[in-house]
Amino acid sequence: MDAKSNTMTTSAERELVITRVFDAPRRLVFKAWTEPERIKEWWGPRGFTTLSCEMDQRPGGAWRVRSRSPEGKDYVSQGVFRELVEPERLVFTYAWVNAEGKPGHETLVTVTFAEQSGKTVLTFHQGVFASITSRDEHEEGWSSAFELLAEYQARA
Repeated sequence: MDAKSNTMTTSAERELVITRVFDAPRRLVFKAWTEPERIKEWWGPRGFTTLSCEMDQRPGGAWRVRSRSPEGKDYVSQGVFRELVEPERLVFTYAWVNAEGKPGHETLVTVTFAEQSGKTVLTFHQGVFASITSRDEHEEGWSSAFELLAEYQARA
């Protein structure tokens, strides 16, 4: 086996799974993921501002979110819904859009919402990333966003 083969990663290593319990009914947590005005309240890492959110909430429908970093740099992410089963499950593609307006590496996101004693157990799965570094950067971003989502749910 050559040195290049030794550095290869498996697809499982390039996947992200986060489970989080929210103190809100799952129908409300689901709405926070599917209603643009609600998404603008929590999407992105802490310090980012969501400038716009467009969604065609149906299988095959597109979504697009534009956010601004604290340094003033704009970021655009977009994708297509594959499944929407209210209030249980969302499946959609996810890609960053570059400065030329072209999407980069696409991942698949699956979010499940389980009711548990009036709370919501959210399980988030995203993959397969192009690299472990990309996975780790997304883990940091989503973990921060989920903190904001928890704060939003507490005041909604």
